[in-house]
Amino acid sequence: MSVLVVGISHNSAPVAILEKVARDSEGTGKLIRDVADNEHVAEATVLSTCNRIEVYAEVDRFHGSVEAISRLLLETAGGVPEEFVPHLYVHYDDGAVSHLFHVASGLDSMVVGESQILGQAREALRLGQESGTVGPALNSLFQQALRVGKRSHAETDIDRAGASLVTAALDRATDHLGRTQDLKALVVGAGAMAGLAVATLSRGPASSIVVANRTTTRAQRLADQYGGRAVGLVDVAAEVAEADIVITCTDSVGVQLDVERFRAARGDRRPVAIIDLALPRDVDPAVGAEPGVH
Repeated sequence: MSVLVVGISHNSAPVAILEKVARDSEGTGKLIRDVADNEHVAEATVLSTCNRIEVYAEVDRFHGSVEAISRLLLETAGGVPEEFVPHLYVHYDDGAVSHLFHVASGLDSMVVGESQILGQAREALRLGQESGTVGPALNSLFQQALRVGKRSHAETDIDRAGASLVTAALDRATDHLGRTQDLKALVVGAGAMAGLAVATLSRGPASSIVVANRTTTRAQRLADQYGGRAVGLVDVAAEVAEADIVITCTDSVGVQLDVERFRAARGDRRPVAIIDLALPRDVDPAVGAEPGVH
């Protein structure tokens, strides 16, 4: 038995490809179970973030396993699978171990050194354990990777590269706006990424924060922690009209803010920074071409 990794990430594919293979939490759970059901797979889990989706499996056969896992990974993509295959990467045995250690250390992240990946790796382990598809091999591998990741942050200066993707994006946003304080912020979503965004905003540039989510009770819990205000997704357009910074990070499939709604909301064309951290994208790409949008 050897460990196999089949994945696709920001390093191997553009956003247009990544969002077609992205899955919500239910879809990720299904992928784990489907991979584990393969006759050549003894253990399996999935590491899914806004910039990558990777299947980790203990397998008894390389070629048959790669083919089957690749097919399962791409089944949500639509179109011709051959178009997506070149964007996949494969790591096996020692290469798979090395890859996960690099990922957990933040060395493979879009923002090198970001620490959020540790929580995401921990979540991948938890999902596999809850699904009953992680056994001794993957449990040991992920536990070691988490220790390596923690040591890399504790014993090196890798953190100087950036605490998270959110921090890096906010730095760019405030540069574009020419302001670093008293900004009105809207965060769309209430998951882990949204929580990180709200916490980061509250420590720095935001004088007011609005959290919008499909489930308003979740939005309210997050907003209450940082003195913010909660609204439903139906109110996003109205809140966009007042915001200086908009951060979107839902796990929904489909656009949450299209260009028509944006134009109707932002008639004054004031500068606004929009940070779309979701996969698939929450914001219509056409919004980026609108006047005043950074």
